[in-house]
Amino acid sequence: MVSAETLAWPDASARDAYYMRLALDQAEHARVRGEVPVGAVIVRDDTVIASGFNQPIGLHDPSAHAEMVALRAAALQLENYRLPGCEIFVTLEPCLMCSGAIMHARLARVVFGARDPKTGACGSVVDVFAQERLNHHATVTGAVLEDACAQSLSSFFVARRRAVREARALQAAPHPHLEP
Repeated sequence: MVSAETLAWPDASARDAYYMRLALDQAEHARVRGEVPVGAVIVRDDTVIASGFNQPIGLHDPSAHAEMVALRAAALQLENYRLPGCEIFVTLEPCLMCSGAIMHARLARVVFGARDPKTGACGSVVDVFAQERLNHHATVTGAVLEDACAQSLSSFFVARRRAVREARALQAAPHPHLEP
C-alpha cells in the first residue's frame, strides 16, 4: 500500500492528478505486455490500497480490465466485496462491465482520464451512475489528465497499426531464397 497522507494538496485537482499519474504508471505495465494501456488505482483515506492494469490478453480473461483487476485486489486487501469510502482512478472512462462492478462494490467516487466515445459508461455513451432507478450512485469526475491519458492510448494504437502494416508488407514481399 502506498500512502500519500503526508502530502499537502493545494486543491482537489492536484490530488486527482497525483493519483491519475499513478494510474498512468499502471497503464505502462499493460503497454509493456502488449495490452491496451489502461491503468487503475483504488484509494481509501489517501492510501492506495490496490492497483491494476489491463490484462485480458495475457490472462485469457475478457473481464480482466484494469478496473476489475484493481477491484479484485482491493476486495482481497480489505477482506470485503464492498468497498465503501473508496475511490477509483482510471486512465480511461469505465465501460458498462466495469461501471457495474464499481457500483456493486459501492465505491464512493470514480475519476477517469480519457473519455471513451465507443464504450464509455460514465457519460460518453451512457451514464450508469446517473440512472436514478439504480441503487448506488458514485460521484464521477472525468477528464483528469485527459491529454496524457488519451496520448497513452493513441500512441499505443498508432504503434499497433504500424506493426500490422509492416507485418503485412513482409508477408507480401517476394522471398529471394524461395525464387526458382
